[in-house]
Amino acid sequence: MSETKKTEMNPNETSLALAQIRRGAHELLLEDELKQKLAQGRPLRVKAGFDPTAPDLHLGHTVLLNKMRQLQDLGHHGLFLIGDFTGMIGDPSGKNTTRPPLSREQVMENAQSYRDQVFKVLDPEKTEIVFNSAWMDKFSAVDLIKLAATHTVAQMLERDDFSKRYKGNQPIAIHEFIYPLVQGYDSVALKADIELGGTDQKFNLLMGRELQKHYGQPSQCVLTMPLLEGLDGVNKMSKSMGNYIGITDVPQDMFGKLMSISDTLMWRYLELLSFRSLDEIAGWRDEVSAGRNPRDIKVMLAQEIVARFHSRQAAEAALAEFEARFRQGVLPEDMPEISVSAPGGSIAVPQLLKQAGLVGGTSEAMRMIQQGAVKLDGERVNDKGVLIEAGKIVVAQVGKRKFARITVQ
Repeated sequence: MSETKKTEMNPNETSLALAQIRRGAHELLLEDELKQKLAQGRPLRVKAGFDPTAPDLHLGHTVLLNKMRQLQDLGHHGLFLIGDFTGMIGDPSGKNTTRPPLSREQVMENAQSYRDQVFKVLDPEKTEIVFNSAWMDKFSAVDLIKLAATHTVAQMLERDDFSKRYKGNQPIAIHEFIYPLVQGYDSVALKADIELGGTDQKFNLLMGRELQKHYGQPSQCVLTMPLLEGLDGVNKMSKSMGNYIGITDVPQDMFGKLMSISDTLMWRYLELLSFRSLDEIAGWRDEVSAGRNPRDIKVMLAQEIVARFHSRQAAEAALAEFEARFRQGVLPEDMPEISVSAPGGSIAVPQLLKQAGLVGGTSEAMRMIQQGAVKLDGERVNDKGVLIEAGKIVVAQVGKRKFARITVQ
């Protein structure tokens, strides 16, 4: 990477940069320190760590990647850390049980998938992909014991998930205490100026600050980002919940999923996923309040996201297909939004239609299916045994006049 000339920023430039950095963020620690770092005019080292525990990235992951890209556009250097060492420990954040570690082979296979995907968001010229095994594999048992000696068990139990498990008499393995220490040491090894992470990572991010002090380095600033809700609008976007949009989803699926989100969730996605300016988004809010159809805004969001991960041509084709399937006078403007329960994790179509009030009972639903009068997301349902998983959102149609956007919970 070419050297960037150091140019001190004036107070106005620093304020503008801070406003961009704060966009969509949950918390910035500490803002005064970041002002001082920005004012130096040098490229800051911006760290974001990912454990390669799943082979594919989804839009929830890109909340952090988008923030790193914004910082890169401001002239800073991105450190995309693949935690191949910590991935074999298993991140206990937010977990109420010990998480099984991955094998080295699983970790490296997933890590390669991450590498193939991140440059759909990040600037390759300003990104350094690093693996924490590069320094952690060199750690001796003595080194690890010295690292562990920097914190007490009482300090570890200040972390919310550890505290809850301890009070609930749920087991906490010793190696789980090692995870935040190693993540913190990564900031020492990389000399990070800023670390990005989700709100559930705050303890680990602050650990980096403390360990940098211990090793005589300036402390990194911490920027926490919200956890993006999935398609259900309630739970964090997650592959295990089935409420995710993968960045490798085909354009038509990606477009359709984005169009399925609620009008309320749309604004959240715009703030955290869109590169449109806040002023432009605020203008859209005013227009919707004045009567503009929010679906118009949703289309622009869906096109932006599909174009980012595929191409502008793919976004146009996805819109054309969506319009052909859903918007040529088929869907009513006042289509109700309904939530149904799936206690077992999934629900059969007849029960889905019954709970949504689109049919009088399951027998009527099965009869309508046999008649070819039931569609989900524009596709005719021919099998009454089709199951819809919890976390999914589907547009259901029975006959010519009954419609509902149904969230399965």
